[in-house]
Order: sequence, then C-alpha cells, then structure tokens
Amino acid sequence: MSAAVPRDRPAVSELTRDQLVTWLAKHGEPAYRAKQIRRHATHGTERGFEDLTDLPKSLRDALARSFRWSSVEPVREEASADGETRKALLELRDGHHIESVLMPHHGARNAVCVSTQAGCPMACAFCATGEMGLVRNLTAGEIVDQIRHWQRELASNGERVSHVVYMGMGEPFNNYDATLASVRSLIDPEEFGISPRRLTISTCGVVPGIDALGSEGLPINLAVSLHASDDPTRARIMPINRKWGVEDVLAAAARYVKRTKRRVTFEYVLLA
Repeated sequence: MSAAVPRDRPAVSELTRDQLVTWLAKHGEPAYRAKQIRRHATHGTERGFEDLTDLPKSLRDALARSFRWSSVEPVREEASADGETRKALLELRDGHHIESVLMPHHGARNAVCVSTQAGCPMACAFCATGEMGLVRNLTAGEIVDQIRHWQRELASNGERVSHVVYMGMGEPFNNYDATLASVRSLIDPEEFGISPRRLTISTCGVVPGIDALGSEGLPINLAVSLHASDDPTRARIMPINRKWGVEDVLAAAARYVKRTKRRVTFEYVLLA
C-alpha cells in the first residue's frame, strides 16, 4: 500500500468484481484484469500494488492512487508457547483494532478465527471483548481481509486457509449482512473456494440470526455459546438470555439442524 493513499480510501479487496470491472473500464483496462487483481489479493504473497508485476506499471500506479491494498494492517503478532497458534492485532482504517487467529492442525488444515465487530455489545461476564462495548460493525471486506492476511502468510509455504470460524470479537448475527456477504466471498470459486461445510459461525444465542442463516440454504456449521443449562445462571453471565432463554435457543438450534442437516456445537466455558 502506498503511504500517500488516504486512510479513508476503500481497499481494492472491498470491491465486488463488477465494481472493479467498472473502475477498470473507466481507466481503459480490459475486464480480465479484475480476475488477475482478485487472484493476487486472495491467493498471492503480494503485499502491495507494486508487487503485481503481471500488470502494466501505469495500472499499478492508478490502483495505488485510488485504493488501499487491504482494509486491515498488521500491528503485532503473538504466538502460543509451541509456536503453532498465532494471533494478529490488526488496525482498521479508522484506527480501531481487532484480532484474528491462525490455528494450524498438524499440517492437515489451517483454521482462521475472524472477528465480525470491533468490540462487542453482548457484555458476557467471561469475555474481555464484552467489556469494551460495541465500537462498530466490520464491513464484509474487513472480515474477509482477516483471512487474506493469513492466506498471504501461508502462501509463502505453499499452504492455504482451509477452515474459517466466526468466533473472534463481536456477535456475527448482530452484523448479519456483512457476515453473510463475507461467507459468500469465502465460498465463491473465483475467490477462496472454501466449502461451506468448513465454515462455522458462533453465536451467543441471537435466535432471529440462527433462523435467518438456516433459511439461506448454506450448509454452514453452527456453534452456540450456551455456558449454562438453566435460565437464572445463564442470564447472570450472559445478558442476552433475558431476551432469548435456554429453551428458545435450543429450539432455534433444532430448527437449524432440521433445515440444514448440519451439526450444532454447544460451547461451554468453565467458570470458577
């Protein structure tokens, strides 16, 4: 990314294919360039427009003047004691920060955990992000660029992201449209081409979101943060339970299984 590009410029990765084709046409470039650019942004190791050496320099310069390369910028990275799991702190264009995690599994797969919001409004007692409150929703591009960040890291070793879990900062169903748009990018054969069966969305129990996802016709795995089997306990640690109780959440999960034929995972945290 050129340092001269203002932070409020969109990232090229946030454009749809049609938007990019339209921009290219205005600059006298053929439509097939869109596929080249999107391939580099998704699968390559390139970290800026200057690295796209199969594009004319005039086009690279025009892209750099108009767009950022990515909607997220790495600030720092931490690794687990065994060096396998890696967590990245990423900065958004407005200076807010989110986290994303790469979780390799013995060379068999590379799972990425993504955030869907900066901060979170749900205020669960056991969650540090909940103490922040909601800062803002992420765009679909900001969600997908978390995967692109790790994809670039893996591509240098001939690897790729194979699984994605929506379990980072935020409640995905409180940012439903952007979350679903990011899912469609991930399963698009011209972008990541990840099977829907390798995607998991975790919710703290937003019943309308569970039902909406179940009606999309996408065989995505669902995870529900339950953490207690009775309403008084769950309401004490998860304020959302005052709106949708345990029976409501379990009924929504059952409807999801019936509609999608996909499994539902119930998540528990051990509290002292």
